[in-house]
Amino acid sequence: MKKTLQISSLTLVFLFSMFIQAHPTEVPSKKTKTYVLVHSAWLGAWQWQQVAQTLETAGHTVITPDLAGHGSDKTPASDITMETYVNQLLAILDSQQEKVVLVGHSFNGITVSRVAELRPKKIDCLVYLTAFLLPNGASFYDAVQGVPDSKAVENFFLSEDQTQAFVKEKELQNAFAHDIPAEAFNQAKAYIVPEPAAPLGYKLEVTDAVFGKIPKYYIECTEDRAIPIAAQRGMYEGKVKKVFTLNSSHTPNFSQPDKLASILLEVIRK
Repeated sequence: MKKTLQISSLTLVFLFSMFIQAHPTEVPSKKTKTYVLVHSAWLGAWQWQQVAQTLETAGHTVITPDLAGHGSDKTPASDITMETYVNQLLAILDSQQEKVVLVGHSFNGITVSRVAELRPKKIDCLVYLTAFLLPNGASFYDAVQGVPDSKAVENFFLSEDQTQAFVKEKELQNAFAHDIPAEAFNQAKAYIVPEPAAPLGYKLEVTDAVFGKIPKYYIECTEDRAIPIAAQRGMYEGKVKKVFTLNSSHTPNFSQPDKLASILLEVIRK
């Protein structure tokens, strides 16, 4: 029987914190913000736990939703489209009185771009964490065509009914998290879910007049084996206010959560 996708704080501490140097307590900022942290493909809100804790310690509000079909959400993959994700995030933004810092990791850079186009007045800024920052009309499938040296792309496949996407299990850690201990990754692997396939074909709808005017920041990960650094730089060049660099895999939220949180705090001081 499949394990529940809920994961306790103690479990995450065991999986990751035992391998990562403890970070000093952040001094609360006078300028409080709301962060909406959107997880990557195949993962869920649980990926943000350590980062969210640091941001909250600094006095900020953090919202970490499980998109449909991820984490504790049981929506069948066949019922999920990009519109499903977008509507979830729009509902969150519409419930906020102030503008938010909207962060998209990996594939969901596409999702936050579309959300920003539809709710520009709700966005303080956009942050792309080794994420797809695409032009109007482009999709995930378009973006990965011809990308060399991506262990994720090389080992990507769809289910027989074409509703779910996977990366070959033997290459999962190499593709996404080679810089955390194997023991931690293997225990976390139970919470990795199939990725709904339909959103991967969505062609982004954004405009220069709206999306183009929203402040954007990019966090590049130089050791990323899923979206290699050359591909990241090709996507963000000329489109962002500032680039931050982490010498990490595709998942610095696990391997370097303190440094990632520090960058997210620095963004709001700009």
